[in-house]
Amino acid sequence: MMDWTDRHCRAFHRQLTRQALLYTEMLTADAIIHGDRQRLLGHSDIEHPLALQIGGSDPAKMKAAARVGAEFGYDEINLNIGCPSDRVQSGRFGACLMREPDLVARLWSAAQDGAPSVPVTIKCRIGVDDQEPRAALFALVDACARAGCTTFIVHARKAWLSGLSPKENRDVPPLDYALVHALKQEWPERSVVLNGGLRDIEHALSESAGLDGAMLGRAAYQNPAILLGVDPLVFGAPAPCGSRIEAVMNFLAYIEHELRVGVRLHAMTRHILGLFHGQPGGRLWRRTLSTRAPQQGAGVDVVLDALAAVQQPRANAA
Repeated sequence: MMDWTDRHCRAFHRQLTRQALLYTEMLTADAIIHGDRQRLLGHSDIEHPLALQIGGSDPAKMKAAARVGAEFGYDEINLNIGCPSDRVQSGRFGACLMREPDLVARLWSAAQDGAPSVPVTIKCRIGVDDQEPRAALFALVDACARAGCTTFIVHARKAWLSGLSPKENRDVPPLDYALVHALKQEWPERSVVLNGGLRDIEHALSESAGLDGAMLGRAAYQNPAILLGVDPLVFGAPAPCGSRIEAVMNFLAYIEHELRVGVRLHAMTRHILGLFHGQPGGRLWRRTLSTRAPQQGAGVDVVLDALAAVQQPRANAA
């Protein structure tokens, strides 16, 4: 979810669910240590509970980055060794670390040492390239569990680091949910969370039955309205709003605040383009935001006009 789940995206998702644990985009340990920390790590109180996702292969840097994350108030530190992009391969982190379970265990220990009061979790694949998935996944979990890690989020696909693009790695390798369930059976005392190919909340609940949770990525971003089902279906709590339109109206206060401090409208509205996916007026919604929000000086009137475009077809249908 690099370049997707930034703080504006997360602030909007909080209009749809109060209970779900949200994750940042993956940040490298080097960026956290040397970069503009407020820009990279800053977040608003409404985003909690919130996990910081870190990538890296140097235990000393991982420890320092995790310490910074804890200082910024994150509720969880997540070590991401599932990303297959060229950028992470060249830096020897991400999915290529599936080949080095002992190093991953040291990275986990370093992060936990850097953030002793914050849980540190691991997100991984079931293997890379020609690895046998059960052997690769179980070796990784065994090494990290012996180090003390208790929570594993498993994207139930291999990552092919040679021959497939990052986009293809999210679709082409077959899903193996059964292997993730076998992992839970092997280590019932560990928390195992399912990720990969989950279409909506009902699908996630069905496929993760018997596990400790499910993580949705692209489905939640591309069709964020599915998040309205999280609080009632998963947590037995009321949804924070009753409709897509109400979610947008509630988000306007955040948009207005960010506009006043110099954030461009498009930086926020790009995350809500899919809100009316498959709904009457959804195409007009996307077109209005896509063409007008990037313009200099664009304000909340653009969002209101986009809402009017959505509501008009509904009025005609009625």
